[in-house]
Amino acid sequence: MQNPLDMQGRLVIVTGGARGVGAGITRSFLEAGADVVVIGRSAPETPVSSGSREAAFEAADVRDPEQLSAAFAAIHARYGRIDVLVNNAGGSPPAEAATALPRFAESIIRLNLLAPLNAAQCANRVMQQQASGGVIINIASVSAIRPSPGTAAYGAAKAGLVNLTTSLAVEWAPKVRVVAVISGLVETEQSHLHYGDAEGVAAVGRTIPLGRMAVPADIGQTCLYLASPLASYVSGSALTVHGGGEAPAFLSASNAGH
Repeated sequence: MQNPLDMQGRLVIVTGGARGVGAGITRSFLEAGADVVVIGRSAPETPVSSGSREAAFEAADVRDPEQLSAAFAAIHARYGRIDVLVNNAGGSPPAEAATALPRFAESIIRLNLLAPLNAAQCANRVMQQQASGGVIINIASVSAIRPSPGTAAYGAAKAGLVNLTTSLAVEWAPKVRVVAVISGLVETEQSHLHYGDAEGVAAVGRTIPLGRMAVPADIGQTCLYLASPLASYVSGSALTVHGGGEAPAFLSASNAGH
């Protein structure tokens, strides 16, 4: 019986796929045999690899629709197909909503909501012409489904991305499946910027029911499943991958039973 997670012969695009969560996604697809192209502003010093296999790179600022369109055209011309798009590029530095400049908020929404829409349009144009269609995976965040103090525009953009997923899944069916991954806290090479030193990362991990933060491979393996035939009837859905979430604050504050 053929392995349903075997991605040989499939072309996968991962935006922002050279580091952090994106690199974990890229490696998961490389390990499964896919050809992977990473889209980003600048080429990584070391290509993302798994064993002897390396991801290719196509330069583009995902916030620029013209650069994005040119990148997709170049990839399609080179490989002749696009099977999976993972809209991973995103993020936000901390900023108080009361004082954040309008231009800052616009840039965050452009990166985390408009860029994925533009990339999805580019991929969909190709996928609709393929007998096998395609899959678009949008990487969202728990900031989309809970308060996001300090990154309000980011949380709002990710909430919009989840809703966008449901709309595109209806418009582009049956050829193209569109799904979202609502990612929880992930330990990456930049974790210290958000959680502090190793002790801080461990302390944050202890607040999560499964006892640790995610690692990039956790998100990568989820994407691999969603892109596979195992998820052939999954579309318009948002899969939450957060280790059980966050315990309600009242549990630690309550003195009931003491």
